[in-house]
Amino acid sequence: MASYTVAPTMSANIAANKVAFRSSKASLPRAFKAVKTTKALKMTKTSAALKVAEALPLELEEGTLPMNTWSPRNALDCKVKSVERIVGPKATGETCHIIINTEGKAPMWEGQSYGVIPPGTKVNSKGKEVALGARLYSIAASRYGDLFDGQTTSLCVRRATYWCPELGAEDPAKKGICSNHLCDCKPGDTVKMTGPTGKILLMPEDPNAVYITVATGTGIAPYRSFWRRMFMERPPNYQFTGLLWVFMGIANTDATLYDDELQDILAAYPDQFRVDYALSREQTNSKGGKMYIQDKVEEYKDQVFDLLDNGAHIYFCGLKGMMPGIEDMLKNVCSEKNLDFDEWLGGLKKNNQYHVEVY
Repeated sequence: MASYTVAPTMSANIAANKVAFRSSKASLPRAFKAVKTTKALKMTKTSAALKVAEALPLELEEGTLPMNTWSPRNALDCKVKSVERIVGPKATGETCHIIINTEGKAPMWEGQSYGVIPPGTKVNSKGKEVALGARLYSIAASRYGDLFDGQTTSLCVRRATYWCPELGAEDPAKKGICSNHLCDCKPGDTVKMTGPTGKILLMPEDPNAVYITVATGTGIAPYRSFWRRMFMERPPNYQFTGLLWVFMGIANTDATLYDDELQDILAAYPDQFRVDYALSREQTNSKGGKMYIQDKVEEYKDQVFDLLDNGAHIYFCGLKGMMPGIEDMLKNVCSEKNLDFDEWLGGLKKNNQYHVEVY
């Protein structure tokens, strides 16, 4: 696998990380196993065993980081393979998992994004009619895709709609053009794609690394690429021995995403994997208010800070509105621990431990 800039190796710190990780498991056994996080959280029925790759096209481990292979002027026409609604009836909106056949023509690395160009045109500032621009979506599959053959990719897309108070209904004129285009696709439909692009959310090369991943909604997409590579594919040059902790913020139980995979991984790798949900409409925080993602992370502030002190990576992905609450929480925890927030955060950024991609 080609090299790129990453944080210093964490092999020397992995023992301390595992102590902190397992310590949180010992002190909070119900929270460590997501199936017991809350009595209200009824998990999706899982398969008997974790689905793993039997063979992989390992040539995808070779070469340099793919970047902007396809551009708006030279987009790749791909066929949609499937579109599946992956949330329950009480979810606040519709989210779809979309598998797209790239025929292996758009290789990527985990943590990158693809652009999708929706059909239609607009009039630009010069009065000229031009094609609509590409919308970026974090890739919800590893380089091998859902079928482990390197021929497909996947996107996790929430249908964007606008409820008009005056109309008392959704206003179709204000709906998200690209998200509705993708969610409305049928197998065989053509999607124009650009990319891949992005370096911020790339995985460190060290298979012993520790990951704390924080997501709201479809921000879970890049982390799915992580956990599939770590636990479901395990290519010879990346035998994951580290730790992955997933924090997911959603409105309610019906809005959980990819929980079948998460539960199967939890059962197969209980000492290397953890998932905690923040359900804003079903849980309350320590102050009696709604449980948002920053509140859930704060519940485990000591473990999280210990892991970061020992070299763990922390990732944030989702709506940009999540970050002010996250940053305020981190500032408060730093104050409690007599740490200078700017100095602490600066150290994480300097070591490439702090990764943020919000939209």
